[in-house]
Amino acid sequence: MRWLRRNVVVVAGLLTLAYLIVPNIVVMVFSFNKPAGRFNYSWQQFSTDAWTDPCGVADMCASLALSLQIALWATIGATVLGAMIAFALVRYRFRARSTVNSLIFLPMAMPEVVMAASLLTLFLNLGVELGFWTILIAHTMFCLSFVVVAVKARVMSMDPRLEEAARDLYAGPVQTFLRVTLPIAAPGIAAGAMLAFALSFDDFIITNFNSGSTVTFPMFVWGSAQRGTPVQINVIGTAMFAVAVLVVVAGQLIGNRRRKTAR
Repeated sequence: MRWLRRNVVVVAGLLTLAYLIVPNIVVMVFSFNKPAGRFNYSWQQFSTDAWTDPCGVADMCASLALSLQIALWATIGATVLGAMIAFALVRYRFRARSTVNSLIFLPMAMPEVVMAASLLTLFLNLGVELGFWTILIAHTMFCLSFVVVAVKARVMSMDPRLEEAARDLYAGPVQTFLRVTLPIAAPGIAAGAMLAFALSFDDFIITNFNSGSTVTFPMFVWGSAQRGTPVQINVIGTAMFAVAVLVVVAGQLIGNRRRKTAR
């Protein structure tokens, strides 16, 4: 009991990590399953057929490519706009600044279905045809707040004396931004961009309201679950999980190397 009291935080952290990882391990294991029927819910036989033919299910890879495309463009839009908003909120004083700060948190605080219905109402009143562009606009609006929060936290921790030193050394505004401000803010911008990409690629509720006849990968998975669950869905999920882990590990290694170099 004494050991448990000393390490309760570590034990709780490990249990939480296991709770988060176990579903991914199940998906990984069942990506090698060969189901007897339509549903891939019980283990039958080890097979690599799904890995050798990940696009064997009709329209699945097309929906995956569409989701990746939307997530990429939504990430670019939300990151550019969010970074500019974050710098404006931290560096400048203007009317309604506190109101804008409060409004930034609304998309994060309100249920997704509220924002999805609001955007759908806006598009219908404007007579906009639902499809790729409405999904892209909706995802950009949804991801914007998360990028602002991530970048704003980084900008607030920046030491303004570094930029003042650059200006004292005759660096112009553009050179100061590119050589000093942007490298320091880059980790926050990268974190916001990664979060925006994950949120956009994974989103179902907002997409379902504003997609029309366009089918993204989450919508394809939902529709497939009504008729059967192809093993290829587990293959794509495992591949995306592996890519995410590799990106995080690579980021940690690069960060550790930079810290060692700085020392």
